[in-house]
Amino acid sequence: MQFIGTFFWSFLLVSLLNYVVSAVQNVPFDFMLGVYISLGVSVLVFIISSIIPDSPAPEKH
Repeated sequence: MQFIGTFFWSFLLVSLLNYVVSAVQNVPFDFMLGVYISLGVSVLVFIISSIIPDSPAPEKH
């Protein structure tokens, strides 16, 4: 479920950003570019979440 949710929100936010930037720069909106970038962002989020440890760092005395 976390994979679907992450891809959904990544797709939604990247597509929104893609639409706004293409409108500001006065270039045609490319839907598939947003899909490809959101797939990359999703993979990047999964890699970062696997690198970061789940447990808190030990306190130094």
